[in-house]
Amino acid sequence: MHEKRVARAYHTELWVGIGVYAVLLVGSIKLARPMADGTLRTVLLLLPMLGFALAIRAIVRHVARIDEYQRLRMLESIGIAFAVTGALTFSYGFLETAGFPKVSMFAVWIVMCTSWVAVNLVRAWRSR
Repeated sequence: MHEKRVARAYHTELWVGIGVYAVLLVGSIKLARPMADGTLRTVLLLLPMLGFALAIRAIVRHVARIDEYQRLRMLESIGIAFAVTGALTFSYGFLETAGFPKVSMFAVWIVMCTSWVAVNLVRAWRSR
């Protein structure tokens, strides 16, 4: 029962953060793109990070709520995913020097999340 309550609270908080991020992202792009460079445009373009901060807060609160075993498993999964992300991004950095197209820093977050999901799927499969 406790685990379900913790999971529900986490998912609610996380999706609120993601929702705020999405709304602010769309709004900031619509408002800031046509603006001239300047402080106001920069602030508007960074505004979606408020939603991102809410998502980070949800994750931190979730880690504080879960038990030690779950926390250890999560830390191990994140550590493996970050190592995979480091290997892939460094490898592509070398490929960029060989003439491959430059990739946006946004791609690192996508690789990191994908790696984390993949690690968790493999670990779940192995523990069956």
